[in-house]
Amino acid sequence: MPTPLITRAKSLLPDPGPARALTYSSFVGAIGRGLFITTSVVYFNKSVGLSAVEVGLGMTLAACLGLFAGVPMGAFADRRGPRGIAVWFGVAAAVVDLGYLLVGDFTGFVIVAALVSVLGTGSQAARGALIAGSVPPEQRVRTRAYLRSVTNVGWTLGAPLAGVALAYDTREVYVGLILVTVVLYLAAALLNLRVPAQKPSQEAKKASKTLALRDKPYVTLTALNAVMTVHFQVFNVVIPLWVVNQTNAPAWFYSVLAVLNTTFIVFLQVRFSRGSGTVKGAARAQRNAGFLLFGACVLYALAQDKPMWIGVAALFAGGLVHVFGELLHAAGGWGLSFDLAPAHAQGQFQGLYNTGFQFAEIVAPAALTALVLGAGMTGWLILGAAFVAAGLGVPAAARWAERTRPVAVEEVVAAA
Repeated sequence: MPTPLITRAKSLLPDPGPARALTYSSFVGAIGRGLFITTSVVYFNKSVGLSAVEVGLGMTLAACLGLFAGVPMGAFADRRGPRGIAVWFGVAAAVVDLGYLLVGDFTGFVIVAALVSVLGTGSQAARGALIAGSVPPEQRVRTRAYLRSVTNVGWTLGAPLAGVALAYDTREVYVGLILVTVVLYLAAALLNLRVPAQKPSQEAKKASKTLALRDKPYVTLTALNAVMTVHFQVFNVVIPLWVVNQTNAPAWFYSVLAVLNTTFIVFLQVRFSRGSGTVKGAARAQRNAGFLLFGACVLYALAQDKPMWIGVAALFAGGLVHVFGELLHAAGGWGLSFDLAPAHAQGQFQGLYNTGFQFAEIVAPAALTALVLGAGMTGWLILGAAFVAAGLGVPAAARWAERTRPVAVEEVVAAA
């Protein structure tokens, strides 16, 4: 007989079916991701012998290559069926991860990292199409919210487990950790087989491979989303440096903000996804997110050079407002990216929309550090204004996209 704890845990999952299968896959993969991210840089530096600069440069080069893979690989998934492509790309990426055990120099590191990046981008685009094709339209945003919640739980579990490897700090332990990560990645990929296969339509087989790139409203929404996505790098890169260098708050206080962020995402992302299942609701969510992110920027700025208790209060308030903005931004992005993409071309459209996040991940850290740490309050206000401008631009771009959807479908036939 199931225990009350198990019954309660199951009640927090999506209903049985594709959404629950995708949840299991995301959870297992996130544990592996948490393990790998936490220890990989130390492994490359201490065990492989790469300098910190080489590791950073290699990962940036690999990410740049992955940036251009989303649309073509998403189109490939549309033509061949997203489930099979998601599984094969996921398995291939896991196997290629084993190449890190053979890396002995910078060139080898870049080659392996680039392959992992390209395959990971393709798998992500295919999974987007898999969600769109296997989950009813009215449940897609809610499903993505579940996936994001369990992903954060997985990261939270994986990161502390990686601390064991960091504590022992031997090549043997690092190798063992990479092998465990590969097994988890393989399991995550194969769990996608629990999702029913979708046969590609004739429209998908005939669709232009550049349809997404020629869809100007969707490209505009992707660009606006890229601007708003910068807030992830604000939290992950800028805030730790801001706390240490520009405030009198204790350095460890960033960990409090990180726990606050993760906890709210785990428990509130599904709730904050309500209302984003329509284009209008999704656009409104992103518009509101822009204002909240502006407020967070102002609060972070107010912590500069203030007495410790004032700095801590400002940072905490900023972190709280920031996570509310993050919750709305994520939900709005899912609604727009799914609802405005043609049903037969979800793979390439999801691949395009995801490039916004990838671009911000590549460009934002250096630019934001120079802007905020260099200009202080002025830099924060400029950044906040960019969030507001992008958020305000989303509803107009979304309406433009809605008006042109029939045109986009006709273009598919013309390109066939």
